[in-house]
Amino acid sequence: MADARDEKPDRTPVSPPAPPCTLVVFGAAGDLTKRLLMPALYNLAGGGLLDRNFSVLGVDHNPLTDEGWRKDLSDTMESFTRDPSAEFHPEKIDPENWGFVRDRLHVMQGDFTDDATYQALSSRLHGNVMFYLAVAARFFGPVVEGLGKAGLLKQEEGAFRRVIIEKPFGSDLESAKALNRTILAQGDESQFYRIDHFLGKETVQSIMAIRFANGMLEPVWRREYVSHVEITAAETIGVEERGSFYEPTGALRDMVPNHLFQLLSMVAMEPPNSFDAEAVRGEKAKLVEAVRPIQPEDAVRGQYAAGRIDGQDVQAYRDEPDVAKNSRTETYVALKLQIENWRWAGVPFYLRTGKRMAKHHTEIAVHFRPPPFRLFRDTAVTDLAPNVMRLRISPDPGAVTTLNVKRPGPQMHIASVDTGFRYGDFFASSPTVGYETLLYDCMMGDATLFQRADNIEAGWAAVEPLLKAWKDAPVVFYEAGSAGPKEADALLARDGHEWLTL
Repeated sequence: MADARDEKPDRTPVSPPAPPCTLVVFGAAGDLTKRLLMPALYNLAGGGLLDRNFSVLGVDHNPLTDEGWRKDLSDTMESFTRDPSAEFHPEKIDPENWGFVRDRLHVMQGDFTDDATYQALSSRLHGNVMFYLAVAARFFGPVVEGLGKAGLLKQEEGAFRRVIIEKPFGSDLESAKALNRTILAQGDESQFYRIDHFLGKETVQSIMAIRFANGMLEPVWRREYVSHVEITAAETIGVEERGSFYEPTGALRDMVPNHLFQLLSMVAMEPPNSFDAEAVRGEKAKLVEAVRPIQPEDAVRGQYAAGRIDGQDVQAYRDEPDVAKNSRTETYVALKLQIENWRWAGVPFYLRTGKRMAKHHTEIAVHFRPPPFRLFRDTAVTDLAPNVMRLRISPDPGAVTTLNVKRPGPQMHIASVDTGFRYGDFFASSPTVGYETLLYDCMMGDATLFQRADNIEAGWAAVEPLLKAWKDAPVVFYEAGSAGPKEADALLARDGHEWLTL
């Protein structure tokens, strides 16, 4: 079969460069800035998507100079070429593309809680400005309040002022509501971009295209034809050096109301009237609001014990740095969700996420109801396997559908085969970190891939019963390098289902 790239030239329209703006990064010396923001800006520069008048102004409590910051970031970018485990791992750094970004880097020292910092900022900013909060969550409210008090969020004479806020957005429903009240007291909802880098991945965005651009799928994408849906986000890594963050957070807060619910909303929401940002975000919010609050009997929380991954011994979570020896923090969550609307009533959605699992694997698997067996009753066929469509996000992006076909031979025998595609077979790609699209969209004023206040709060409301029930509850243990605790298998088995193999 000829390669699709040989038959059809790529006619994807070239995106226009973003308007000129200043990106103010609070937390200039932080890990997120080094690992994700700078590679994303480098890639945007390489794609010609940054205006020549684009600039970056870093703000950090540490004393930094422009030249010192530029050298530190340049060294970090070069180190990525030698680190295959890095999220951004190019073969080499293009000096022209990085030079474009490096020469536009400036930095100032400032205390995030000091009014003087914002007054100093005010004297250096004009025109379009994006404020990026690459800081600990406890600073989200104070930074936005500081910006508002200094008048830095006022949009005048056609110039925009926008704020990108990282996760975690709150730690429960009440704290999320409080943070929303704080930031919305300083500006309009349209100015705040609650970011989830998961949505910057091309394969995550393609879920909507696969659903809505193929007429054969949408008619069967409903309870009459779908038996159940699995959503998996498995990692082989542990908490690494993030024990102090992970201990009070856990897998439920870290992954479910944001990452997994975003995948859930994309695969299950109603078709929007258009791809206008508010149309898409409105349907996502309605979907999450329809999730029945999850009860403890429909959930499993696990914690990894010692084990082996890729032939290497790995320690238990309780032996990680900055983790309590009697920790009850979960590193694994499995959930059964019910969506109470006409499309999905009665269809269980099973979600699981965990660290130190057998494979790094993120996918959505839609299990269709088995066909009637009557036609095959008088043949050698004993059963018919249900069709499954697997939307694979990582590490091998693509889509695979399981079909039943006749085995060659004189009698009717049925075999299951997989048919599908891998993105890498059809589309050339370069190393990205997922922030490129999100930064560009914010500069362009497109909020489609960012969460609205009601979406955030609906996600926390769905998991609120678990947060309360798990406050002092024990965890079950699973061996590092496994597929998770046996209790998660039992969660599906009681409905007559089982997890797909990782």
